[in-house]
This record gives sequence, C-alpha cells and structure tokens, in this order.
Amino acid sequence: MGITRFRPSPAHRPALILALMLAAAFAPPAAAQAADPVCGNAFANTYGPFDYRVTQGQQLKIVEDYHFTPAVESLIRGVSGTLAGEIDYTLRAFPNHHRALASMLNLSVRMKSDTLKGANFPVECYFKRALTFRPDDQIARMLYAKYLTVKGRPDEAMRQLDVIADVVKDEPFTHHNLGLLYLDLKQYDKALAQAHLAIAQGFARPDLKQGLQAAGKWTDPVPAAAADAASVPASAASAAPAASAASR
Repeated sequence: MGITRFRPSPAHRPALILALMLAAAFAPPAAAQAADPVCGNAFANTYGPFDYRVTQGQQLKIVEDYHFTPAVESLIRGVSGTLAGEIDYTLRAFPNHHRALASMLNLSVRMKSDTLKGANFPVECYFKRALTFRPDDQIARMLYAKYLTVKGRPDEAMRQLDVIADVVKDEPFTHHNLGLLYLDLKQYDKALAQAHLAIAQGFARPDLKQGLQAAGKWTDPVPAAAADAASVPASAASAAPAASAASR
C-alpha cells in the first residue's frame, strides 16, 4: 500500500482518550526519566509538558492557537517560524500530541528527511519522547509504528504493534487502526484477526476489509453460534468413550 497521511479521526478522539487512558497517577515522575543524549528529556520544557489525552483546556488552546494552527497541521505555512519549528514547540509542550506527531511524520515524508529546519531533534526523537513521557499511549505508539514502516524498518514496527495487540481489549477503533498498520506490513493474518475483533465490537468502517480483499486475504468471521456448534461434535465424541467405559 502507498504512503498515506496518518490522521487520527477527531470524531473518535474523545472515545479513544477514555478507552486508551490508564491512570496518569501511575506515570513515572519526571525525575525518574533519564535524559537521552540525542533526543533530550521529554520533561525539560518551559511550558508543560502536558499529557495530550487529559489536558484539553486552556493549556492546549494556547498551543494550538499560536503554534499548531490548521495551516500548520495541514503543512501549508508556519505561524511565525518554520513548519517544523511550530510542530516542535507543540511537541515539547505536549510530547504525545497525536495530531502534531502525525504532522511531523507527514512533513518528514514530504521533505524526505529526518532532519528538519526549526526542529530541535531528529524526527524519530519526537516519537521516542512521546513514549518516554507516556508509555501507555497506544495512539502515539501506533504513530511510531507508522513512522518505522514508512522508514523501511518493518521488524521494529512489528514490535511496536505487537505491544499494542497484547494490551488492547474492547477498543474497536484501535483494533481497526492496528489492522491497517499490520496490513501495511503485509502481516495479513494479524490484520485479519484485528479486523474480526473490530467487527465483533460493532465497528463498521470498510477500509480494512477492502484492503484485505484487495490482497486476496479476506475471510468472513465465523459466527459465534456456528463456532459453538462446531465444537459440540468433538466434545460429544470425546465424552462417548468415557461414558461407555463407565457403564461396564
């Protein structure tokens, strides 16, 4: 599949925030985080840092009004500096700002470079910093996996996706997005499993199914009733010898 923009759906953001958020109180304190010699310390900033999933008030509005404007997010123009500089400011204040991470990825793809004018760090650092800041942020982890996929590092991308697959539960939108990322990596069995989980939880968007169909890898999920019925003969067959032996 071709490189496409990765943009979390605003319509699903509140539900995703609630579904993915673990208690912020359990996040490691700033003092416990070691500074990375290349990527710096995600906590060292004059404004913030704030958790994008839970800080949605005036602190976020200030950053988005003066730095991460719609024109910046769309990679049209900066406010008072370069595009990378505006996104960098946003990601230092909100290290796990999902839309800003997506825009940094898209800008890196456009410029064909990981070193962008106005950015304080190489592009990959912003994803590492987000996960250092909040390791439980699965949207940030998916964005990092997308970055790794785009950069031709599929094994590393798979490791990030498998971390998410191990913890995601009743989150159909996450299952769907996870399936799309597995599909990008041609991990069809894993993509299909995520598609089936999303469908079972009521998620109806067709793009993952269509992608699997185009690859010739789609199969319909087995209805629960049929699966239960299929298991009955095996159970009965295994029980019959025991019953016969008991009657002797």
